[in-house]
Amino acid sequence: MRARREKGGEVGETVGPDELGAELGEKATLLQFSSAFCAPCRATRRVLGEVSGMVEGVAHVELDAEAHLDLVRRLNVVRTPTVLVLDAAGRVVRRAAGTPRKPDVIAAIGEAIT
Repeated sequence: MRARREKGGEVGETVGPDELGAELGEKATLLQFSSAFCAPCRATRRVLGEVSGMVEGVAHVELDAEAHLDLVRRLNVVRTPTVLVLDAAGRVVRRAAGTPRKPDVIAAIGEAIT
């Protein structure tokens, strides 16, 4: 994805449904970490919701970073919004911070599916 890439929560790290409080997408999951007063988080929610609605088997899960501090620390989420693209097994294949562009999200999903 084109938004600023961050280090940490490295590719290959795995996140399961128990940690998400939601099922993983059949093909991929767009995991968004947000915070209450984050305007870019709202724009990111819209973009990821549109993409997950367009691509069958892709789920969008949004987590409040403050309410999931253990996961935030483990994945080294340092700002919101941060988006992790997970493959069907919950393995992180891409990550970015900031509001992503729709074409970049679609490309990242393609990487997760292959």
